[in-house]
Amino acid sequence: MKTRAIWALIAVLALVIAACGDGTAESTTTAAATDTTAAPDTTAAPDTTAGEAELGSEERPIKVLFVPSVDAQIIVAGGEIMDEALTGATGLEFEVSVPTSYAATIEEMCANPTDTMGFIPAFGYVLASQLCQVDVGFKAVRFGWGVYWAQFLVPRDSDIESLEDLEGLTWAYPDPGSTSGFLFPSVSLDEAGVTPGETVEAGGHPQAALAVYSGEVDFATTFFSPPLIEGGEWQIGDSPEIPDELVESCAPVTEGESTQLWCGDYRVLDARASAIEDAPDIVQQVRILDITTEIPNDTLSFGPDFPADLRAQIEEALLAFAETPEWEESIGHQDFYAWSGIEPATDAEYDIVRTVVESQGISLDDL
Repeated sequence: MKTRAIWALIAVLALVIAACGDGTAESTTTAAATDTTAAPDTTAAPDTTAGEAELGSEERPIKVLFVPSVDAQIIVAGGEIMDEALTGATGLEFEVSVPTSYAATIEEMCANPTDTMGFIPAFGYVLASQLCQVDVGFKAVRFGWGVYWAQFLVPRDSDIESLEDLEGLTWAYPDPGSTSGFLFPSVSLDEAGVTPGETVEAGGHPQAALAVYSGEVDFATTFFSPPLIEGGEWQIGDSPEIPDELVESCAPVTEGESTQLWCGDYRVLDARASAIEDAPDIVQQVRILDITTEIPNDTLSFGPDFPADLRAQIEEALLAFAETPEWEESIGHQDFYAWSGIEPATDAEYDIVRTVVESQGISLDDL
């Protein structure tokens, strides 16, 4: 990726952040709890800011932001489930929304430093922490992994065998603010001396994978999570792709209300699994060319001035919610973010992302 393309991304982000609120969002607000006797003792202490309603009240709900990496309707529906669980545990009111882009999510958190919590990827977190001191609370765990990867997807019948073969080819990525969809692949392409041709901002990871499936582009970059293997375990250094002899067996399998993508005893968990409703044979048509180095998992972060007492209540409630079946219908769902759990995170864990940003010539001070 040429340095000027990265500076173009900086300019776009800077303009969006300066605009403060031009984007629209899909949202839903949980109705106020009517049974006050059922509220636990951890009900929020009043926010005493003069002239404002209490944070966490029906008049001033806590804003819960999700980046639009998958279908917004799926996020809103799963977000409602989380919303209800958190309200039941804390007595607080929440408003779930999906800003129009990764940059708009950062913008919203910086513009509302007291009222926001956001589920944002590593790159977004690094930008937000630099811009306005957004603070990480948790990171995702996916089937035991606290890290994930970016993957390069190409047509299975193509003669593309290495990153060098991508020179001049058309590239689909989810969003320029995506860590796995754009930032880390940009580094890999740069290191390989590759300059792609036309680029397509697909709007999400499944959409980027589908762009390869439909022949719209030559390659795409999305997230990679290791497959689950019955009777075995994927290890770092293993091939990220399904074994050749199992490819033809790949098909969606419905278990209860969940549809999973299985290839023999391999369960596919990378971005292709999120596209099976539109492309049930996507593994037969799209293969993984390569993956990048490990990336720290996505974050749950809080606005820089979010009240400490409310944050503690929410974190406790989220840890409890992660142990319930409802979690699997919310952020843990394969079509949502597929977080199988959460664990505490520190800012220092994301220094590797800062290093990558700096290696690409990006100075966060310039934002």
